[in-house]
Amino acid sequence: MLTDLQRQRYADVLWWGLKTARQGRFRKGDVISLRFGLPALPLAEVVFDRLLDLGFNPVVRPLLNAAMERSFYQRADNRQLVFMPPGEPELYGRLNGSIFIHAPESLTHLREADPRRIGRASVARKPLKEILDRREQAGEFGWTLCAWPTADLAAKADMPEADYSRQIVRACFLDRRDPVARWQEIHRAAASIKRWLTSLPVKTLHIASAHTDLEVRPGENRRWLGVSGHNIPSFEIFVSPDWRGTRGVYYADQPAYRSGNIVSGVRLSFARGRVVEATAEQGEAFLRAQLAMDPGACRIGEFSLTDRRFSRINRFMANTLFDENFGGRHGNCHIAVGAAYLDAYDGNPADLDAARRKALGFNDSALHWDLVNTEAKRVSARLKDGRTVVIYENGRFAR
Repeated sequence: MLTDLQRQRYADVLWWGLKTARQGRFRKGDVISLRFGLPALPLAEVVFDRLLDLGFNPVVRPLLNAAMERSFYQRADNRQLVFMPPGEPELYGRLNGSIFIHAPESLTHLREADPRRIGRASVARKPLKEILDRREQAGEFGWTLCAWPTADLAAKADMPEADYSRQIVRACFLDRRDPVARWQEIHRAAASIKRWLTSLPVKTLHIASAHTDLEVRPGENRRWLGVSGHNIPSFEIFVSPDWRGTRGVYYADQPAYRSGNIVSGVRLSFARGRVVEATAEQGEAFLRAQLAMDPGACRIGEFSLTDRRFSRINRFMANTLFDENFGGRHGNCHIAVGAAYLDAYDGNPADLDAARRKALGFNDSALHWDLVNTEAKRVSARLKDGRTVVIYENGRFAR
C-alpha cells in the first residue's frame, strides 16, 4: 500500500484537484463531503485532517461494503429501492465540495442482482446530482475523486497488490517530491490543446481504428474540457457532443466494471444518434439493461481522447478512472453513453434551460458510462469549409 509520505502527497494532489475544479473560491467554514470505500480509510484519515486544517467542515460518508450493497439490491422492496434519506436534498444544497475515494472490496458482487433494480435506484438519486450540477455551474461547488488500491482491483487487473499500488503512485506522480507542480504543468499544456480544439470550426469528427468507424458531431456552442482537477488522475480532453449526430460503429476493447458487473467486448452501432444494436462478449444482458435505463441512456454524452505524452498509465487497471486515461503505446479514446457535461457549453451553463439544452443536443440521462478503446487510431475533423484535418494520431494530439 502507500507510504505515509505518499498518502500526504495524495492529499496535496486532491486538494489541488478540488480547488482547481471549482470556479469559485473556497472559504473557511465551507462544507465538504468526504466519501470513501472502507479499504481507503488510511487515505481518508489524512484527507480528513487536511480538510480540518484548511478550516472546512467535513461531512464523512463511508460507503456500503460489498455485502451490504449486495443485500440492498436483493432485499430492498420498491419503496426502499428509491428511498431518499430525510435531509439529503438539503445537505446537497449546502455542499461546497466533494472528495470521493473509490476503493471497492469487490468488482463483481452484484452480478446476480437485477440490473433493472440498479437502474431504478440510480434514476431515483438523479435529482441529487442535478442539485450539485446547478451549484457547480454557479461556482458554489467543486468535486474531485481518486482511487485506492484494493485486493480485488489488483486481482481483476491481473497484478500483485504491490504492483497495483505502484501504478497508482506513478499515475498520480506521488513518486515526485512535488507532484502538484507536475499536475500544474499538465494543466497548462492541456489548456493550450483545448483552446486549439475549441477554435476549430468542426462539423464532424471521424474516429477510425481496427474495429471502430464512428462519426461524432461536436455541435454548436461547444468547448473542449479536461484536466480540470475533477479526476485524479485525469489526462483526457473531451467534449459533450450533439448526440443527434452520432452514427457508425464503436468498439470498446477494454473491459468495464460497473455496478458490480463486468462487461467486455462491447460493440455499439449508432444511427440517428441512438444505439440501434448493442452486443458484448461478456455481460450483454447488463449492457442492454443499462442502455434501457431511461430515454437518454442509449445516446452519447461524451467523446474523449487521451494524449500518451501526459499519461504514465500503461496497464489495464480494472478501474474506469485509470483505464479512460490509459496512455500506453496508442493513447486511448472513449465515449460515454448517457449524460452530457453542461460545462461543454461555450457560455454560462447556468443559462441552459431544458429547452436550450434540447435544442443544442446535450444529452440527459441518469447514466454516464465510459467505454474505452485503446487501439491505434486516427481522429479526423471535417471542418465547416470542407477541409479535413487530422487532430489525433499515434496516441497524441497534432498540436
